[in-house]
Amino acid sequence: MEVKYQRCCGIDVRKQMVVACVMVSGEQPGEPDKETRTFKTMSDDLGALAAWLKAKGVTHVAMESTGVYWKPVYNLLEGQFEILVVNAERIKALRGKKTDSADAEWIADLLRHGLLSGSFIPTAQQRALRDLTRFRSSLVEDQARAVNRLQKVLEDANIKLASVATDVTGVSERAILEALLAGQTDPQVLAELALRKKIGLLQKALSGRLKPHHRVMVTELLGQIDHLDETIERLNAEITEQMRPFEAEIERLDSIPGVSRRVAEVLVAEVGVDMQPFERAENLASWAGMCPGNNESAGKRKSGKTRKGSRWLRAALTEAAHGAARSKHTYLKRQFGFTRV
Repeated sequence: MEVKYQRCCGIDVRKQMVVACVMVSGEQPGEPDKETRTFKTMSDDLGALAAWLKAKGVTHVAMESTGVYWKPVYNLLEGQFEILVVNAERIKALRGKKTDSADAEWIADLLRHGLLSGSFIPTAQQRALRDLTRFRSSLVEDQARAVNRLQKVLEDANIKLASVATDVTGVSERAILEALLAGQTDPQVLAELALRKKIGLLQKALSGRLKPHHRVMVTELLGQIDHLDETIERLNAEITEQMRPFEAEIERLDSIPGVSRRVAEVLVAEVGVDMQPFERAENLASWAGMCPGNNESAGKRKSGKTRKGSRWLRAALTEAAHGAARSKHTYLKRQFGFTRV
């Protein structure tokens, strides 16, 4: 088989160490010279790895996309070598004796013959934006869980605020909860804090019994929700600042029915604004894991489940789709109605 890269390296990545196998082809056809070394994953050790690869004249490096452990290795080697981060499913070795050294050698051999294709790795700037938007999404999820816990505590106290109010942490609802914590138990007084039309129903919903342990839990949960609110606001400000170079793209995405500014920021962070890595729209949809698979054999269509894409991107696109479905007199709304027939 033709050798594509004369000097290459395969790296088997682990949490605390990496095993690197360098293959150097000689002037005459035949088996390449192989050398395998193990390095720790501290910054100094990864620096030693880079120095060794340079001394060997390595031009191309391949590694598995193992959890998050490939990222520090990639970050340190980026710009010094051509790096391929490959889906682990595509480089599984044949059954046999499986060791870290054997895995590294297998990766190097596949790379040497040009049999590996790298995953899409965004620029350092885009990776930083991903970290920020994903962190924000995680905090939003934490906040939603805290609100759900708050509702459960209120239900346990037979306070049916969630049955009447859309958001138990809204301004009026928060005033009711603060009054409850202060010792106010009169449903009529509590209901009047909301200034709602459904005062009678609200009075019934607030006729519960908030016990001492309930007060402790509600107090802590409200504090947790407030803390997350403040953190998310700070992240919003930082993301807005980091997104300034892409403001035109953000505004264009924001004009699409169902796409809010926050969703637009996630789309820019996850996909980027340069579409060159994706030859067609179909390729992008497949990479995102938002289109059905194609699995047909002997004239029979088998499971067409979607591939695993970015869960962050999937969540943003799903949110946008629900928003578009609720829009009025739009093309996307009509498409949603058509698919439900």
